[in-house]
Amino acid sequence: MLWRIDNSCVLMNLAHAASAGGPNAYCSEFVGQTFPNLRALPNRNMNQTESHSASQDHSSRASSKSVAHAPPAQSAEQGRSTRPRHLVFEQPDCRQATVAVVVPTYNEASNLEELVDSLFSLPLPNLRLVVVDDNSPDGTGELAEKRARRYNQARSPISVIHRPGRSGLGTAYVAGFQRALADGADFIVQMDADFSHSPSYIMQMLGVICATGMDVVIGSRYVPGGTLDENWSWWRSLLSKWANIYCRSVLKIRVRDMTAGFKLWQRDALREIQLESIRSNGYIFQVEMAYLSEKLGFHIIELPIHFEDRRVGQSKMDVAVKLESVWRVWELLWRHRKRVAGNTESLARRQPAVGSERHAAHR
Repeated sequence: MLWRIDNSCVLMNLAHAASAGGPNAYCSEFVGQTFPNLRALPNRNMNQTESHSASQDHSSRASSKSVAHAPPAQSAEQGRSTRPRHLVFEQPDCRQATVAVVVPTYNEASNLEELVDSLFSLPLPNLRLVVVDDNSPDGTGELAEKRARRYNQARSPISVIHRPGRSGLGTAYVAGFQRALADGADFIVQMDADFSHSPSYIMQMLGVICATGMDVVIGSRYVPGGTLDENWSWWRSLLSKWANIYCRSVLKIRVRDMTAGFKLWQRDALREIQLESIRSNGYIFQVEMAYLSEKLGFHIIELPIHFEDRRVGQSKMDVAVKLESVWRVWELLWRHRKRVAGNTESLARRQPAVGSERHAAHR
């Protein structure tokens, strides 16, 4: 199930919620008023009568309780989603939630200090940072330890995972996610260390996920309102857009920014995705996570962002890595075929719990 926020008014009000001290009550009220029927998109095979009936059923349930509880998850061997695929507007105290930010690093010493300070300037008292460093020659790992000692005097908001060498982006994120989950994070952010992803968007993303109950919020370059740095070459921009179109076509999914590395996850979504099953170890990792999220029936929303070029240093994303991703798409399609097929059949047999009387502006 996929939504896209592409209305500047929404972004303006989410920004106001963040500047007002947090994304909780204001954002919940605003999104509830702006999208009164915001809910899972109906199954493509679901007719309008079923949709309307499901919507009425959801409304009656939502009025009787404010929090939806997920049933016990099935075993990992069954490999299919069991969480209810409907939304009930919850209003948790998001500013008090534990938010972990996972940042893989390799030669990011020139960016790390400013990034750490920017993150801990956010109005999130329970913010944590997990740095996964691949033995950077420029001393990024040692610098991360110094910042940890500074911030960890009163509490322990920074964890540093040291790996012996460059082991790949995918395994770095998996290691960071696992540490964040083990430490009890309620929400997990993944982002780059080079300020391509502005920390200022985290409050907006958190506001959206708390107001709507989404499983995943994607900071997207390729929905209306999303932009790329003007310093990007036409070749780099063309290659990035072609890669997204190619991946969507092969995998038959609707997420527009398949290669986005800026996401906010609910902890249960990461647990359900079964991180131990993730094998991609380059930038195809982003594609694999997006693919599984949609095929497992997660509620996904794409939030437009401005993607900046890195401020200092060189990109790790070369042409060889991008070309490798071309055939890796087919590999992950084959590797997850049984799990995806089983979950698709389960969702098709299940009566959709929620419908919508409104047509989504973008699907």
